[in-house]
Amino acid sequence: MPEKIGFVGVGRMGSNMARRLKDCGFTISAVYDSRGKVAKEVAAELGAEPCKNLARVTELSDIIITVVSDDAAMDKIFAEKGASLLKNAAGKVFVNCATVSPDIHRTVEKRAHAIGAESLEASMASSITQAREGSLYLMLGGEESTYKKVKPVLEKMSNSMRYIGKAGQAANVKALVNMVMNINTAGLAEGLALGEALGIDLATLREVFSQTGANSRVLQTDGEDMQNREHSCFFSAAHAAKDSGIALALAKREKLNLPLAAATKKQYDRMIEEGLGELDKSGIAELTFRGRLKSKKKK
Repeated sequence: MPEKIGFVGVGRMGSNMARRLKDCGFTISAVYDSRGKVAKEVAAELGAEPCKNLARVTELSDIIITVVSDDAAMDKIFAEKGASLLKNAAGKVFVNCATVSPDIHRTVEKRAHAIGAESLEASMASSITQAREGSLYLMLGGEESTYKKVKPVLEKMSNSMRYIGKAGQAANVKALVNMVMNINTAGLAEGLALGEALGIDLATLREVFSQTGANSRVLQTDGEDMQNREHSCFFSAAHAAKDSGIALALAKREKLNLPLAAATKKQYDRMIEEGLGELDKSGIAELTFRGRLKSKKKK
């Protein structure tokens, strides 16, 4: 496999995506992370160069996969001036996997095209385990020719993917996916909390939910964790708040009122205020179950 692949952002998702591609025979040529120590550790594991600047990642790679935190981080790594990923990037392909706004994906594609590079958004609807196993669900946005060019790499990262359309379209869909997931998570936490308050056995309640209209994927992934207060982080409350915010910004632009999405974002914002932002999204149950929360907010 001739493609040399660089990674920018090797946290929980990025590092496991890189491990997966390494296992599949791809050369992981370069690694960059804002946390230099993390970059060095992952690079040593993968036989890659830990790069001190972004331009070096581009220099060493044919395809650069980015997994960064937010719009500001995307804007910075694709800056039009300085040692960004765009420096001497003609002929390179960028695959951007973070959940960020549709606007920043369109901006990055425009900047990439201006210097002869290509950009594809590859929004992910899965978590750490799927990243390591290569069973992500991917939603792709950008030029279809770019999608086809990197499809052999994407196929090793996922067990299912869908090309959505032009730049920004996959990000729109991903925002809706996470908005609905977050609403479902908050609703499940409230249902289980009320069930416990009413003296209902929660294992029984979860089984009944699973056989009725109360069933959901979130029930499968988070229900038992909510009951047992097991909130090891696969998708953080802080990320849930950010992603709900992206969807609400899109709704505001379209002049739509989404009261459930707004209420859910307030709950995740509250988790951050209470110092719980790095818990898994299932930790929203800590706000709803009787007697769990000892508020850290000033009275």
